[in-house]
Amino acid sequence: MSKLWGGRFAAATDQFVEQFTASIHYDARLYPWDIRASMVHCRMLARQEIIPPEDANTIVQGLQRVLEELDAGQLPFRASLEDIHMHVESRLKELIGPVAGKLHTARSRNDQVATDLRLYLRDQVDQLRHGLRAMQQALWALADQHVQTILPGMTHLQNAQPVSLAHHLLAYIEMLDRDQQRLGEIRQRINQMPLGSAALAGTPFPVDRLWVAQELGFAGVCRNSMDAVSDRDFAIELTAASALLMVHFSRFAEELVLWSSPLLGFVELPDAFCTGSSIMPQKKNPDVPELVRGKSGRVIGHLVSLLTLMKALPLTYNRDMQEDKEPIFDTLDTVQGCLRALTDLIPGITVRREVMGKAAAAGFTTATDLADYLVGKGIPFREAHEISGRLVRLCIKQNTTLDLLPLASMQQVDGRIGADLADRLTVSASVNARRSLGGTAFATVRAALTEWQQAWQQEALENR
Repeated sequence: MSKLWGGRFAAATDQFVEQFTASIHYDARLYPWDIRASMVHCRMLARQEIIPPEDANTIVQGLQRVLEELDAGQLPFRASLEDIHMHVESRLKELIGPVAGKLHTARSRNDQVATDLRLYLRDQVDQLRHGLRAMQQALWALADQHVQTILPGMTHLQNAQPVSLAHHLLAYIEMLDRDQQRLGEIRQRINQMPLGSAALAGTPFPVDRLWVAQELGFAGVCRNSMDAVSDRDFAIELTAASALLMVHFSRFAEELVLWSSPLLGFVELPDAFCTGSSIMPQKKNPDVPELVRGKSGRVIGHLVSLLTLMKALPLTYNRDMQEDKEPIFDTLDTVQGCLRALTDLIPGITVRREVMGKAAAAGFTTATDLADYLVGKGIPFREAHEISGRLVRLCIKQNTTLDLLPLASMQQVDGRIGADLADRLTVSASVNARRSLGGTAFATVRAALTEWQQAWQQEALENR
């Protein structure tokens, strides 16, 4: 089969080279956006009197037939046709004849693929943001049930201070909201149209780029034709945001792995999201969180791949840039899969309140409350910290806890400690003492949950 670009060449392309250079096995997924953009481009050509209206109608009708065939899986892909653009145009020519050749007037595959990719990524960002909101709300629903469930807040993976489980889960809602914001900002930069830049220098035809952009839902057009066809910042930014999102997923997944281990026993994961062992019948392995944790490295690797791909490319388009699609496609597939897995898993988590509460009381987690109590007596914090540390050391020596250490023993360390300290050393008192904005007190956490709920309700009203 002759190439649509083959007039310059006297010899056929080597068969191995055809396979080596083809991208159809992965860029086929762009076909809905490719055909949509081609339809609008064709209508613009007629509107600007660049091609006759009857030719444009024939082309658009033909493109609709190609779209239907692709939707039905009836169009076979061949490496000899290289990419999705050539497949669409070749099939269009088979359907309507030589008039199909007018479609490519005033454009190049360089601006065509950049436009297709932006359209595709724009839709993917919208889906991803919608999915993130669903995961946030799943976390919110779990948090809403556990405002007064207490677990040990940790630093260095050591018990630090007792906190509300809802407060802990709200931290992930905050992370995902930053991811939401980042994706929204990136979407704005994705939503600029390269079409009309042609190969690199623009076109001599009187195209109306602004009309095409409006029809395709773009906020504007790329202002420099050379930058338009060679820019992949938007894909790299999206991959970078996805890598950070996967880091957040991985941190949450790691905690589920730890919490569900018999060593902690804080939660039990639903059976449907775990697997067993082929040799040890008692095992219940947290495979879904483990895979999410593992897949974060995959996405981080794709970010490095894209940065390396682009780091030394001169202006403008280079065939190297064909290699941008597999990393970004796999990134989005991976993120969407992990997002669904975690969102579906969260409602099935069983929280073991008693186990969490017992762990929260271990490890002298109210030692800071003791220091804060002494500060309330007018003692400088550094001195109070020293006194509290000495009392912890005494507890370790006597194999007891701060709340069970006799008052007399405490007063031997510092006589300013009174009987009113006892009420300050329970984990509930410790949690509720932290009433500062953003703190873990039950009332503060409940207010934070209400704020999120109201914000999402307002968002839903605005999006109607």
